[in-house]
Amino acid sequence: MKAIIGKKVGMTQIFDENGAVIPVTVIEAGPCTVVQVKTTETDGYDAVQLGYGEVKEHKVNKPLKGHFSKGNVKPAKHLREFRACTECIGEQKVGDTVKADVFVAGDAVDIQGITKGKGFQGVIKRHGQSRGPMGHGSMYHRRPGSMGPTSTPGRVFKGKNLPGHMGVDKVTIQNLEVVRVDLDKNAILVKGSVPGNKGSILKIRQSVKASK
Repeated sequence: MKAIIGKKVGMTQIFDENGAVIPVTVIEAGPCTVVQVKTTETDGYDAVQLGYGEVKEHKVNKPLKGHFSKGNVKPAKHLREFRACTECIGEQKVGDTVKADVFVAGDAVDIQGITKGKGFQGVIKRHGQSRGPMGHGSMYHRRPGSMGPTSTPGRVFKGKNLPGHMGVDKVTIQNLEVVRVDLDKNAILVKGSVPGNKGSILKIRQSVKASK
């Protein structure tokens, strides 16, 4: 299993050998510590739990202190779990360190993060609907539109696109290409954009679908 926890640093651009510009996202990947290895026999499924980031011990609550002490590892600020196959589980042991070199240039990865919060937004920005005429006499510009039938059934159907809170959703971007890996800075450069603000925590793992 090739997976790691990372922190979004920001976006920039690099040039390939032909001089073409490639927009990339810089991700500080690891180092991460294997905190727990779950198996079908003990937990009902196969997974590896990684810890990322330093945290002072007095800031960790008692349940987590017991969790870290059981594996005899230092407390970590962020914990993330990655499902794994049975064959991959045998390769991971509690206390092992996972660094950016788990990936190489050309790998396809899936990256999961929390999107930026946009607050309360209308239907045009939130759902991409079109506006009405902007003339003064139209009396209808950026509103949601028809609420549905009047007498029957006499209610708004569930799921109708309406104004509301936008953003702060868990999103996974699939099949992103790893362009470069900087082992000295523990950084991974991924082609394109990834969810979240600068400094947000990301789950990076080997792509589950073959890239076309």
